[in-house]
Amino acid sequence: MFTNYLNTYSPDDLRRHLRNSCSAERWVELVADGSPFSSEPFFVATVRNAFAALSSDDWLEAFAGHPMIGDVNSLREKYADTRGLAASEQSAVAAAQEEVLQQLAAGNQAYLDKHGFIFIVFATGKSAEEMLALLNDRLPNSTEEEIVNAAREQRKITALRLSKWLRTAWLAEELA
Repeated sequence: MFTNYLNTYSPDDLRRHLRNSCSAERWVELVADGSPFSSEPFFVATVRNAFAALSSDDWLEAFAGHPMIGDVNSLREKYADTRGLAASEQSAVAAAQEEVLQQLAAGNQAYLDKHGFIFIVFATGKSAEEMLALLNDRLPNSTEEEIVNAAREQRKITALRLSKWLRTAWLAEELA
């Protein structure tokens, strides 16, 4: 069932959905090149192998596809295609106290200034306070360490987004 559904996408539609999960173009192409997918384990292996093949520049491209944690204007304007995904992933930030939001904004800017890319964290299920603590813990790291840390978080985000997309698609097909 999984591959039957997934393999019905045109190459362009498949790439569009993959890009909404991870904006590293090399990753999108490597995964799309694995189509048609013979099984769910083959799809998972293709996704993992594509991640393993990414360079630091590819990861930076993926990170650039995210709004800064708590950056509402970024969510609205720059990331219209993934706005709903990112907003739901960062929903705890919306309920945070102003002081925590200000600390997140300052920490995010310090992180960007130091590392040259925004702070990436798997935000789902984390409060703004937890994200702030993670940001403060990771800020002193070297940029090389942070590319590794952010890539690990990107993989989690991508897995969640793929799961949401495919689960929704299967449900829609089942209910049609």
